[in-house]
Amino acid sequence: MTTTFARRSAALLACAAFGFATSAFAQDKTVKIGVLNDMSSLYADIGGPNSVVAIKMAVEDSGLLKKGWKIDVISGDHQNKPDVGVNIARQWIDNDKIDAIADTPNSGVALAVSNLVKEKNSVLLNSGAASADLTGKACTPNTVSYTYDTYMLANGTGKALTKAGGDSWFFLTADYAFGHALERDTTAVVTANGGKVLGSVKHPINTADFSSFLLQAQSSKAKVVGLANAGGDTTNSIKQAAEFGIVQGGQKLAALLLFINDVHSLGLKTAQGLTFTESFYWDMNDQTRAWSKRFSALANKNAMPSMTQAGNYAMVLHYLKAMDALGSNPHDGAKVVAKMKELPTDDPLFGKGPLREDGRRLIPAYLFEVKKPEESKGPWDYYKQIATIAAEDAAKPLKDSECPLVKK
Repeated sequence: MTTTFARRSAALLACAAFGFATSAFAQDKTVKIGVLNDMSSLYADIGGPNSVVAIKMAVEDSGLLKKGWKIDVISGDHQNKPDVGVNIARQWIDNDKIDAIADTPNSGVALAVSNLVKEKNSVLLNSGAASADLTGKACTPNTVSYTYDTYMLANGTGKALTKAGGDSWFFLTADYAFGHALERDTTAVVTANGGKVLGSVKHPINTADFSSFLLQAQSSKAKVVGLANAGGDTTNSIKQAAEFGIVQGGQKLAALLLFINDVHSLGLKTAQGLTFTESFYWDMNDQTRAWSKRFSALANKNAMPSMTQAGNYAMVLHYLKAMDALGSNPHDGAKVVAKMKELPTDDPLFGKGPLREDGRRLIPAYLFEVKKPEESKGPWDYYKQIATIAAEDAAKPLKDSECPLVKK
């Protein structure tokens, strides 16, 4: 009898322990977010440590900390190398139990991490990588892209300049996934609008000398020299184009991806007149100005936010909104992303807009031109808006999507 009683007691204790563990798991309100980007090289200003600032602001503004949630944010430098990025992401997911990886500027890194995240059933919150393939042929149920992509850039700047008479193009293209996608998508827009591409040249990422590439662009006699690069590569190519007299010789520079940090680095004297497409500018309205002022007070060098830093804030805010709606962390990336798509998005920086089944958030884009020095009223007053691109025109139509998640 004693033995039977002991066995029953042990069984009851085991059941109680299991029930407690199940209950504790069901009420898991801990979230870990890893910010993976370029912390020290050519994309550090547009992402880098200030992306961490934006994401920590989202954590604070989500209200979850006051509801008893514990949310940790860590960061890592992928050095613009896909193998380094994947190794960091794998360690984070396997050892540190990271739930979501955010930012990922550099499309080569983002595409590799997206595959890993699907395999591990985690989440990729992409704001920094531009390749439209992330919501196209390489889409997964675990990845969302919030801020912009190469389709948006091409259909903004590429279409506007071609229609304005820039009907012959030559591309200077960063030689990796992002540059290739941007040249591909812009070429499609240029030719669809009656223009032609006279040639292109690929340059290594983070190169210092653009002279040979610019000479080829100059000799092509193309009306538009399209810069299919970003960050430090864009600013270096613009500076060196000025030395070669590209614009003075009658050709127009098209910065297909330009950030406010690039304009700040170049200065208005050098950057004036550049036309480009973005989905965010700090001085758009009262809400963007108020948030950007908060951001600048916390940011390195008191910088104003880039488009991707703003996107990180909005995206993590929506991610945490989905967690709140689920009631606890299910540690199931596909389930969390499905909830993100189900809930309406609304934030002070981008407003309202659906998160589509392919993982692309629908938001308007804007065609901007850099002001002349005499037009600027103060620090960071750099843009004037030329046109608004409707949200449905800024993203590739679902009917044309190559994403296997899209039901046609």
